[in-house]
This record gives sequence, structure tokens and C-alpha cells, in this order.
Amino acid sequence: MRLDIVLHFCNMTQVGLKNDYNKETFTLKHKIDEQMFPCRFVKIVPLMSWGPSFNFSIWYIELHGIEDPDVVQPCLNWYSKYREQEAIRLCLKHFRQHNYTEAFESLQKKTRIALEHPMLTHLHDRLVLQGDFDACEELIDKAVRDGLFNQYISQQEYKPRWSQIIPKCNKGTSAQEINRDDVNKTVYLFGGWDGTQDLADFWAYSVQENQWACISRDTEKESGPSARSCHKMCIDSQRRQIYTLGRYLDSSVRNSKSLKSDFYRYDIDANTWTLLSEDTSADGGPKLVFDHQMCMDSEKHMIYTFGGRILTCNGSVEDSRTSEPQFSGLYAYHCQAGTWSVLREDSCNAGPEDVQSRIGHCMLFHTRNRCLYVFGGQRSKTYLNDFFSYDVDGDHVEIISDGTKKDSGMVPMTGFTQRATIDPELNEIHVLSGLSKDKDKREENVRNSFWIYDIARNNWSCVYKNDQAVKENPSKALQEEEPCPRFAHQLVYDEMHKVHYLFGGNPGKSCSPKMRLDDFWSLKLCRPSKEYLLRHCRYLIRKYRFEEKAQSEPLSALKYLQNDLSLTVDHTDPDETKEFQLLPSALFKSGSDFIPLGFSDVDQTYAQRTQLFDTLVNFFPDSMTPPKGNLVDLITL
Repeated sequence: MRLDIVLHFCNMTQVGLKNDYNKETFTLKHKIDEQMFPCRFVKIVPLMSWGPSFNFSIWYIELHGIEDPDVVQPCLNWYSKYREQEAIRLCLKHFRQHNYTEAFESLQKKTRIALEHPMLTHLHDRLVLQGDFDACEELIDKAVRDGLFNQYISQQEYKPRWSQIIPKCNKGTSAQEINRDDVNKTVYLFGGWDGTQDLADFWAYSVQENQWACISRDTEKESGPSARSCHKMCIDSQRRQIYTLGRYLDSSVRNSKSLKSDFYRYDIDANTWTLLSEDTSADGGPKLVFDHQMCMDSEKHMIYTFGGRILTCNGSVEDSRTSEPQFSGLYAYHCQAGTWSVLREDSCNAGPEDVQSRIGHCMLFHTRNRCLYVFGGQRSKTYLNDFFSYDVDGDHVEIISDGTKKDSGMVPMTGFTQRATIDPELNEIHVLSGLSKDKDKREENVRNSFWIYDIARNNWSCVYKNDQAVKENPSKALQEEEPCPRFAHQLVYDEMHKVHYLFGGNPGKSCSPKMRLDDFWSLKLCRPSKEYLLRHCRYLIRKYRFEEKAQSEPLSALKYLQNDLSLTVDHTDPDETKEFQLLPSALFKSGSDFIPLGFSDVDQTYAQRTQLFDTLVNFFPDSMTPPKGNLVDLITL
């Protein structure tokens, strides 16, 4: 069941209830501007039942919170003052919009409550009252330079920009592993499967030189790891070291010796490999696994590994009749001491602190809040859709989502081809998702979609989706613009320059089952830049200035359109060009065509300038602007 929980003035949460009798607890919104507000009653609105034959039924509800009068009373006082202040600000906004100058000044003088930041008051004075458009442009320019538009930019949706990288050639692989060195702008690639055999070659790609360099054709000959696939690597950028663990072995070559889990470290500066352990399970670490995940904590010099299928001698891992599959738990490796510790064994989530091991999942380490984030994956034939974090310092598991909510359209589809990265600075998790769970691994259902999870807002958003099905001969145009859907590929992220790199994989062609890709792509997620917003605001100001001139000085307005307004238009953009070409029609409109709705009692020029001011205000931080609502909206019929 879907529920909406609200107070009379705000939405507190929207959640999904399981269809059972077990207790569930939800955290409600309880702060405004970092200040707790008091609450005695909430309104619960059922939105959706589990099915058409179900009725809404909630048997028991309990509201937990703080009841201490010493805590509640100050919050109650603040809340009462906050409501009164917001009511006055709504009145001030209404009075000014309708040019009730005396009422506005009298109320502001009496209450000493500011409607907005002084900078916006100055902007209103120059724009609405004086019509000094040049001064307005200067104020907007200063606001952009001072970073006042940053909050607006951070709230805009990303637009993906794929670019294929054409460096010197190398062979296509899948189930390979890549890592990036942000400081030296280098991407490292080791091993993988080329469709016929495991590889042991080791490559480095220089972003600056746009060139691959072969570090080693066979790392095993240089005291390094043997050829392998389905392994994992992590990089310590501070100490310039790379670690690799795990691999897949065919059942025909498994024996007690080959099933030992070797563990290697590569020193980038010295160009040498070091065998840290011949068998990590003998040292208290994980057994030989594949399709696991590894993360590096450079600050504490620790490595975390979680999940993966444990390889055994008793037949193929695909043969479920031989034995139940075994999965590896959560381990920590102390790099300096060279020791392993078990943080969580594999479990079936019997307790709140337990974790369920899996393969094909994503695990990321947030260097600022020092948490591991784990989501997705597969356990036996079950696709998992849960999402949890693990506090590495506090040894605490927090369930972000148990995967039972009926909102699959708002989260990445579970599948075997999810690849994820994290940006601690932006507090975001990025997920490139491919194979959908709905129709298993049919190639016509392989799709690309790119998702972003905002950690602070606990919110997923899809910024890119390619709904074109994979065909035997995909269009050339699609291949040139973006990578074709695939699995067994790798994705890494350059945190410093905010660029993703995608390499290789299996395109899933039934006619060429051994085909592997060697294409290399970069992905930049773009939001409106400061320069774009500055140009756009200038365009809005000059557009209105032109329309105002068109009513009284049409000839002067036409020259202004050609000489000044034209400079703020990107004439290479079809949409902007089309809008610009329609502007001369303002020369033939009557004055009544320009009166905004709801401003019929106000001077036309004042109303139009007020509307422009309200548009420009949207780019400023919420803490600086007038209230978003309008006084007339409070009137009920």
C-alpha cells in the first residue's frame, strides 16, 4: 500500500507498506530550516492498494517523538513565531505585487520583517520601480560571480553527453577490471575475457595524451597475477597502489591448489607486483570468489570486500543440483598490518544488522561520511532490489530501502549489468543500468539507463534512458552517438573532472556469442553553467525591454532587437533561434495582450516588470527570496 503522510502545511513523507502484519517504522520530516517543529496529529492518505481486489486497511498507528516539555515548548514558540512571520511576508509580497505602496511600507515598518534579501529589494527597485535595465544586468552579473546561482544549478536535471574516445587500439574484453587515478588522469585496465580465453595483460590509458600504453603483456611472467576474469581491483591514489582479488575458474580446472584465493598489490611508481597472500582464506579473509566488490579507504588504509560467489570443487557453479551456492560475506583488509577481519558473515537478513550476500551488486565507499553503500545484485535465481549503507567506523547497517516498494519506475531496475560510481563532493551515487529483470536475459531487453541517487534527499532520478531494443544490426547513428547496450563492461569515475569512462563488454548478440567490445567512451553529466544562466537572464531582461519599447517606440525597438537582444541568443541552438525569430510579432500586438493574469488592477508596465522580477528571483537561493506561495491561494471556495 502507498501512503501519503501530511500535516496541514507540508508533506512529511510518502511510503509503501508491506502486505503483512509485521511492524514498520518510517522517519517523518520534522524540521524547517534545521529547526524542529511540534506535531500532535498527522493526516494519512492512502494512495494505492496492493491490487484491485484489496481494500485499504491500516490496523494500528503509533507516533513516536520527543515529549519532554523543555524541548517541545521552545519548538512550539518558534513554530508560532514562524507561522506569523510567514503570514506577514505573504501579505508584504501581495501588497508589493499590486503596488499597494502605503500598506506595504506601513506593515514592514510596524513588524520590521524583511520580505527578502536586501540585494533582491535593490533589484526590485531598479527593475520594477525605475526600469533601469542596465543596472539590473549588473546586479545579475554580480550575483552569478558571487555564486548565488549555485543552489539553482545543483537542483537542475543532468543532461548526459556521451563522447567516443578513439585512442590507439587494443583488444575487446569483457569481465575485465578497470580503475582510475584521478591525480594523474590515468585509467588502468587488467585482464578480462576476450571471448576465447582469460587475459593477463595490463594497460594504462592517459587522458591527457589520449593513448593506451601496455604496462605488461603477461603479468604472471612479472611475478604478478595470472590470467583471469570476473576479478576486482581497487586503487589507493594516495600511495599509488593497485590491489586485485578474486577470479572465475571453469569447473574443469578446479582443484585444491587452483582454488586458492591469491591477493596481489601493484606499485605504480616502482612498476612491481607483490604477492600479499597465496590464499586469503587461510589468512582469515574470503575464499576464492568472483563477481564480488572491493572498495578502498585511503584515509584509514583499509580495503572492504563484500559478496561474490565462492568457487568450490564439486562441479559447475551453474549446476544447482550439486550443492547450494555459497556467497562471501563482508571483510576488511588492514593494508598496513596485512590482516583480514570478518565484519559480517553471509546471512538471510535474520536481524537488523545482518546483510545478505550476493553477486552482480554495486558497492561504493563515501569518503566523507565513511559509509559503504550496497544495492542490487543477484542471489541464486533471485534478483535483489534492496539498498543499504554500512558505517565502517560505527559498525552499523542502515536499510535505505528494502526493495519492496511498488515504485519500480522511480528506481533503477534490478539487473545483472548495473555499474555504479560515487561523488562524495556532490553527495551523489551514479548508476548505469542495462539488463532488465523482467524478461531475464533476452537480448531484446538490454537497455541503457543512467540514474542518480541524491544521498541527502534520498531521491532517485533518471537522467538518461535508451529505450531502443538491441537488434542484430544496430543503427550506425546510434553507435556514433552513444554506446550500445551491453553487459560485462566496466565504468569508472574521475571525481576531480566529473567524467565517467566506460570500456568494453558483451553486446549480447546471439549471432556472435563470443563477440567482445573494445570501444571506449566518456560521459559527462551537464547542468546549466553559470555563463549560460547569466546569458539567459540577460536575454529575459532584454526581451522584456524590447517588448516595452515595442509599445511606444517600434522603430527603436526593432534596432534594439537586432543589435542588443540578438547578442544574448545562441543562434546555433534551433529552439533559441526559433523563439528569437518570433519576437518581432510583439511590434504588432496591442497593450492588452501583455497584461499578466491576476494583475488587471495594476498598471500594465508595473505588472509586466513584476512578472519579470518573479522570474529572475527563481534563480536565487530560497533563503534570499520572498515566499513561494501567494496570499490569494489561501482563499477557499
